[in-house]
Amino acid sequence: MTPEVHPEFQLNGRSLDYNGLMTVAYSYVKEGELWERQVGDFILNWLDDFSYHTVFTSGSTGKPKEFRLEKQHMINSARMTGERFRIVAGMDVLGCLPLSYIAGKLMMVRAIELGWHIDLVAPSKNPLEKLTKRYDFTALTAYQVKHSLNFLYKSRKTIIGGGPVDKAMVDSLKGRHTRAYHTYGMTETSTHIGVRELYPTYEEYFTALPGIKVRLNAADCLVVDAPDLADKTVVTNDLAVVKDDKLFKILGRTDDVIITGGVKIHPEALSDKLSGFIEQRFFITAESEKDLGQQVVIYIEGDSFDTDAAFAKAKLDRFEKPRKVIFVDKFNETHTGKIDRKTIVLKHAK
Repeated sequence: MTPEVHPEFQLNGRSLDYNGLMTVAYSYVKEGELWERQVGDFILNWLDDFSYHTVFTSGSTGKPKEFRLEKQHMINSARMTGERFRIVAGMDVLGCLPLSYIAGKLMMVRAIELGWHIDLVAPSKNPLEKLTKRYDFTALTAYQVKHSLNFLYKSRKTIIGGGPVDKAMVDSLKGRHTRAYHTYGMTETSTHIGVRELYPTYEEYFTALPGIKVRLNAADCLVVDAPDLADKTVVTNDLAVVKDDKLFKILGRTDDVIITGGVKIHPEALSDKLSGFIEQRFFITAESEKDLGQQVVIYIEGDSFDTDAAFAKAKLDRFEKPRKVIFVDKFNETHTGKIDRKTIVLKHAK
């Protein structure tokens, strides 16, 4: 199939039909910077006559996996997002995620399919800072949000994806004059399948989008039935709590659970406790320990500081408190901008 270009679609202020968009894409590939070449490559692939588009998972916990997503599923996802957030043709949106990333790809698909007026800027930690327009809709990573707090008013509605959102970030959204949402999804489902509002109303549970149902398997991992987005049921590695077939909460990945001294520690819950007391990026992991079985380890980006004080303020119990603290000058990142935990651990663990 060859996707259509909505008659109201605009890219960086220019109205473009199929031929015009193809011309811009060729120009990006030939003359653009790296992020622009990614844009051009995606547009050329999106507008070809194949029925699928090849994507890769983030690779944050292992080797990136290749998937063929049906273009119709991606279009269905785009329509669901437009309806959920009431972003219609002619509205102004900002694209500031790399198009090597499923979320960046879907922003472009939504714009082309729904007739949005999309402005593209180079992906950065604070893409809103120098912009003068106020946008109707923007998608950001949690890392970008952290560095863009003073400029979030430039986006009326902001979705935050790519990983967990901690309590400190939720608190930091107060008074920022944006309606903020946290999304949950995966590459296999063409980005998000669930949304929860963070501000001004706080929702603890994600709500699955229309036509999508969730449940738990025997291992208490989330199972997603999304016939409009995936041909097969998606079984995740995410431990979850499910209220009904629409409401769910993520506890963390099953392969991340740390069992130390017989006590189960969920790294995401522990990170949430620490988020208000550690300003740098960090992540929790584990390593073998002869007496406890495993011990909690924390990797922190940047200069060293008094971590014991932070642990005390967070009121960690004796099993939660990291027994090893490793400072790393700068975290490695995957091609999608996520922390490359596997590479960092392999490089620095002793």
